[in-house]
Amino acid sequence: MIAVLLVVHIMVAAALVGLVLMQRSEGGALGMGGGGFMSGRGQTNFLTRTTAYLAAAFFATSIALTLLANQKPSARSILDTPTTSQPAGPVAPAIPSTSPTTLPATPDAPAAPPAAPRGGILDKLQPPPAPPKQN
Repeated sequence: MIAVLLVVHIMVAAALVGLVLMQRSEGGALGMGGGGFMSGRGQTNFLTRTTAYLAAAFFATSIALTLLANQKPSARSILDTPTTSQPAGPVAPAIPSTSPTTLPATPDAPAAPPAAPRGGILDKLQPPPAPPKQN
């Protein structure tokens, strides 16, 4: 129903624009005296009445479209209904084991501080740490 009324509304609007453009300019604006397909009083009466009828039809279709758009649809589409399952919330990252990976202390080198837990994707992309230099 709305689609049919919308097509009628667009056709009325296009006809209304065409009729207004066909009317003769009486003010002499911009020096253009319009000539039309009819002449004289017959043209003025015909175009004026037709414009009034189309304007009334335009307002009527506008009001009808507004009223139809504000009504609640009786049958809804499956695509309009929300899903019952909720999307998963933010996922906490997995915590890797916290066993410190320290290198054995040698008499020449001080003990390395415990390393931060590794195991994230960026840590897997980095090269492994270089072994300590021995003299």
